[in-house]
Formats: sequence, C-alpha cells, structure tokens
Amino acid sequence: MKNFLKKQVAELHNVTWPTKKQAIHSMITVIVVMMLVGVFLGIVDYVFNEGVLFMLNK
Repeated sequence: MKNFLKKQVAELHNVTWPTKKQAIHSMITVIVVMMLVGVFLGIVDYVFNEGVLFMLNK
C-alpha cells in the first residue's frame, strides 16, 4: 500500500495544472453551456407539455 501511495503522489507531481485564468475561463464556459442546455430543455418540456394537454383536451 505504501508503494502504491508513493506512486500516486509522484504521478500528481507530473500533472500539468491549469492556470487561474484557464480555470476561470473553463468555469465560465461550463456555466454558460449549462444555462443554454437548461433553457433548451425547459422549452422542449413546455412544448411537449402543451402538446400532451392539447391532445388530452381534444
């Protein structure tokens, strides 16, 4: 187990971590995409809901 943990720590030293600017840019991109997907799914849900209600009231 000790050898495994040593290798894991050594591997973490080889990781290229993003800069603060890159991390912020990625975070903003993720938030914008999540909002766009949320709006899209909300519109699709509304359209399907109205379609089902229309078909049930026919």
